[in-house]
Amino acid sequence: MSKIVVLVGSVRKGGNTELLANAFCDGASHNNDVEIISVADYKVNPCVGCNTCFEREGNLCFPQDDMQKIYKKLAEADMIVIASPVYFYGISSQLKAVIDRMHTPLRNFFNVKRLALLLVATADLPEVFDAIETQYKLTLNFFKLEDVGRVLVRGVKNKGDIQGNKALSDAFNLGRSLK
Repeated sequence: MSKIVVLVGSVRKGGNTELLANAFCDGASHNNDVEIISVADYKVNPCVGCNTCFEREGNLCFPQDDMQKIYKKLAEADMIVIASPVYFYGISSQLKAVIDRMHTPLRNFFNVKRLALLLVATADLPEVFDAIETQYKLTLNFFKLEDVGRVLVRGVKNKGDIQGNKALSDAFNLGRSLK
């Protein structure tokens, strides 16, 4: 049984990204301990690049905010799932702030070995996910993580548009396949 943390980057409650993440969690929870961290529920400031976390006792970040709570959850995880809407070819700024704040020595104490990606885009463009997938691949390589899978959904704009989309069953099945 793995401990999976799903970072949901949408601030729109009940939106397409959350529905996709929930489908994944419904599948994964059969054999794993799954926790969703919704960026909408946390106040996380962006990294200021001061690098004082490398010198501070306990490697604490200069900005004191809700990221301290997220660090504790990530430290217990075996796997992280990144779930985000696509905003101008990138993940949401709220999720980007959380990811950037992982530039800390604390990450050296994380047990994360696997990573998955769930993305939702309004556009139908074939290249809409390219920039995010490039960053994802670089992260996999840098941290030597296993790519568990990706569910990428195009053409969903309005809240609930993902209902009936095959991606929901793909996300469920991806989650269900994890042990």
